Amino acid sequence: MLESVKISRRQSEIRQALAGLAGKTDATADEIRNMETLDGEYRANETRYRAALISEDTERREAKDDLETRGDREWSDLVSRFEIRQVALYLDEGRALNGPTNEIVSELRNRGGYRGVPVPWGALEQRAGETVAGGVPNPVRLAPIIDRLFAESVAARVGAQFINVDSGEVDYPVSTSSVAAAWAATETGAVGSPAAYATTQKPLKPTNTLGVQMKITRQTLKQAGDAIEQAVRRDMSGAIGQALDKAVFLGAGASGEPAGVLVGSYGITSTSIAATASWAAFRSAVVRFMTANAAAGPGDVVALIRPEVWDTLDAALIGTGGYKFEYDKLRENLGSVVISSNALAAPTGAPAATKALLTTRASGVAPIFVGTWGAIDVIRDPYSDAASGGLRLTALATMDVTISRPSQLQILTGIQ
Repeated sequence: MLESVKISRRQSEIRQALAGLAGKTDATADEIRNMETLDGEYRANETRYRAALISEDTERREAKDDLETRGDREWSDLVSRFEIRQVALYLDEGRALNGPTNEIVSELRNRGGYRGVPVPWGALEQRAGETVAGGVPNPVRLAPIIDRLFAESVAARVGAQFINVDSGEVDYPVSTSSVAAAWAATETGAVGSPAAYATTQKPLKPTNTLGVQMKITRQTLKQAGDAIEQAVRRDMSGAIGQALDKAVFLGAGASGEPAGVLVGSYGITSTSIAATASWAAFRSAVVRFMTANAAAGPGDVVALIRPEVWDTLDAALIGTGGYKFEYDKLRENLGSVVISSNALAAPTGAPAATKALLTTRASGVAPIFVGTWGAIDVIRDPYSDAASGGLRLTALATMDVTISRPSQLQILTGIQ
């Protein structure tokens, strides 16, 4: 109990006792001395009460941040103990969920509708045994982010921000203002006409659903140990990560796929190189970033290239009689170089040519937003593997892609 509450209760008791004594016309000497004692205690308690309030207010201020974020940390701790094998056994033989797994499933069901068993995105993290690090709060909104879910994903390494949404659409206002400063030409002259502060809404919509099917044999189900836990988590995470990476960059924007960064109509500057891959081509793109105030220097830029481009860069020396390869120059100057054959289309044409993507963070804003909705809905198919006693699971995930500002991305085409 707070000290101020204890003192307040004691003051109430003293007032009640004094009221009874004050009403007596024939008070004894003992009762008079008792009134003086209570009156002295009451005055002393007033000073203690004010001191207690000041002390407790300071403690509340110091604990404010901890109290505001405690809920997120408790949820992350529960997710770290979520067991996917319980979900598999529940769908296979109806075994009851228990512990943190049951708590999380119940909470997710209260938030939204699921045909099967909801599995939080954080549960797909690659773990060592059953231990996993706590979550990190999203700087945009208080929701779990899933950057660590696909630690090796290309989208995460080029700076995309993963955002988990409970339900509905989400708009992210990004500043596109062209407000400019101007000097007064004379002592009484104007400093320029006012300009509106403009923003552009970047919507994420739950219109794209990704599905993954997994087949678990009867023997695996009977083992029901850490092996099934890691196998299901690893396979589901790998399949979703690969499909998500490809959709973020190459999504067709049709047939259920979101519009990928390299395919969608986002107004990103695209420059044709039409020449052999070289550091000079990437350097020119970095200069365009800096002149647009999207990057302070080459170290703020991340490049996404194909393995074939790396092969060409790493085999070519800079200039005649040079001692450094083109790829070494690229890697030394840029903040990071990400190589992927999944996120970029294979080279085509003669000579074979492909694309590269350059990204940068401006004022802490990620160049790409990837939204996921709710949890992963795991549904059982009781018929496909009934003859062998196996379990067929379908995992459904809803996601979308958008970009922040076109000036934070650049596309290079025709890299031979």
